[in-house]
Amino acid sequence: MTYAVLGALVVGLSLGVFGSGGSILTVPVLVYLLAHADKVAIAESLAIVGAIALLTSIPYALARMVDWRTAVLFGLPGMAGTFGGAWLAAFVAGYVQLFVFAGVMLLAAVQMWRGASAESTPHAAGADGRRRPVGRIAAEGLGVGVLTGFVGVGGGFLIVPALVLLGGLTMRRAVATSLLIIGLKSGAGLVKYLQVLARMGAGVDWNTIGLFVVVGVVGSLAGRALNARVNPLSLQRGFAVFLVVMASFILVRESLSLLRPGPAMDSGQHAAAAGPSGLAADYRQETGAVPGGGPGS
Repeated sequence: MTYAVLGALVVGLSLGVFGSGGSILTVPVLVYLLAHADKVAIAESLAIVGAIALLTSIPYALARMVDWRTAVLFGLPGMAGTFGGAWLAAFVAGYVQLFVFAGVMLLAAVQMWRGASAESTPHAAGADGRRRPVGRIAAEGLGVGVLTGFVGVGGGFLIVPALVLLGGLTMRRAVATSLLIIGLKSGAGLVKYLQVLARMGAGVDWNTIGLFVVVGVVGSLAGRALNARVNPLSLQRGFAVFLVVMASFILVRESLSLLRPGPAMDSGQHAAAAGPSGLAADYRQETGAVPGGGPGS
């Protein structure tokens, strides 16, 4: 319970400050601290982060920080792309997804670090009022959706750089808009993953999801207050450092797991490599859940 509460607070802070990072933190907490199977944790993470993001976006929307045009043009194609990416992920091993995930994080970190200050860039939507072409924004949303669905996270670490560097938004408007987009995309991904789990005879723990959402919202509100007090350039560079740290952790851990014989494949992280029956067996062994129900149900 303590791990769950602390994890939820950190997830909320990440979403409130950076507009992303929730799924990156939620999945490890669920897998390594709460002993949930990997694909179950992914589904739970999408539910948790999606709900927190939607609730957290309300104050931003009331403050008129959300760019609704970009949210719709980016979010709707992103939902379709996320659904398709989640379908594609069923055909590859989990460690492949994580290596791709870490590589994209590093690329996004480089882009964010090299970018000019979000408040002063002449191409920011808030600075010159320029409106990006509809086709470009939709294509960006679809592409990011496919990739985020493939790696199985909410995708804020990809959405925020895209909105800043390609979509023409300031950092703060990108963070606010990304929260709404994360909620929409996470919902689409959750629908697909619930279908996958049902075929495997597994299910999510709705009690854990509820706890994370409630505590995470409190953390996200605290993160939003911190966001308003940080220099935009510092925020952008801090986000880049955050991505590098998390990507390095994933690369090192997964590389060591591949080099370690035998026991490395027993973790929930690699349960999907055994196929649907292996995941269901691993899930029930870890949680004692009956097919289709939550842990302990």
